[in-house]
Amino acid sequence: MSLRVAVVGLGNIGNIHAGIYKEHPECQIVAVCDIIGERADRAAEKYSCPAYYSVQQMLASGVALDAVSVCTAGVENGGDHYEPTMELLQAGIPVLGEKPISNELDKAREMVALATSRSLRYGINLNHRFTPAALRAKEWVEEGRLGELNIINMTMWINNPNESSPWFHIRALHPHSVDVMRYFGGDVAKVQAFFKKGKGRKIWSNVQVNVLFENGILGHLTGSYDGSFGAGGSYGLETLEVVGSDARFVLRDACEHLEYYPRFSPETVTYDYLGGMKSFGDTFKSRIDRWIEQNLQQVRPEEIDASGEEALKAQTVLEGAIESWQTGRVITL
Repeated sequence: MSLRVAVVGLGNIGNIHAGIYKEHPECQIVAVCDIIGERADRAAEKYSCPAYYSVQQMLASGVALDAVSVCTAGVENGGDHYEPTMELLQAGIPVLGEKPISNELDKAREMVALATSRSLRYGINLNHRFTPAALRAKEWVEEGRLGELNIINMTMWINNPNESSPWFHIRALHPHSVDVMRYFGGDVAKVQAFFKKGKGRKIWSNVQVNVLFENGILGHLTGSYDGSFGAGGSYGLETLEVVGSDARFVLRDACEHLEYYPRFSPETVTYDYLGGMKSFGDTFKSRIDRWIEQNLQQVRPEEIDASGEEALKAQTVLEGAIESWQTGRVITL
């Protein structure tokens, strides 16, 4: 079986999706779609398929689609996801969306609800969890090597001068941060946050968030758009620390370095570039390959890794952080 796929939104991220589909032996790109005609035409030539300038035009053409990546952008990188996603889901087509699922919770809920009501696979490109290092760390947790989990600390910062909206930083960047925290800690019960505008900034470009997970684990997120590429490597700086009663691990820069520190022994374990994954850019292939695999296997929608529902939960945490700062309260989700 070959998976017939399309990509909607052919900017940089859309072309990354399309390039991975093109190289996959069990995929065939049968359509590209972008409201900017020149983009669609360039992609059609590059991927040897028809170009369309709206989702409705693509659907009306009768092209057979097994799955579609929606890589549109918009306000806070999520403002243009709703319409094409709803059109595709209404047509009965599984969707892999880009993060954030939406910058508006009501629209995110509608997309998830429609996918659920139609029993359709709906995933989001929360690619930071799809790394050999994250999978190895998850095995340690599930095997009980960390003991009872107590604390999850997450730091993510890059240099992004964008000033498009007050909440651009937290809504566009930290779906990744919260999803990784939830991957190890589960659902979040309460959130408290503090924001700061960086020097010369109009937006809230720095944030610290305290979270209480439903299972009692304590979490903390530090995020910034005022980071330095030089200090953190070409993709900025990302560090995850998960602390248990018997050991802790540290995962650095999404996939590059994984360290295990037992509490009662000096014998540490260190992995560099597990699975040959060298940088954040490699994580796209890992995530999209899993999306392809799960569609070829025709798994049940609720079995999709990094599903729309999980992305909605992450976005709900972020909206709770915004509400906490605006009201000065701890927000119960």
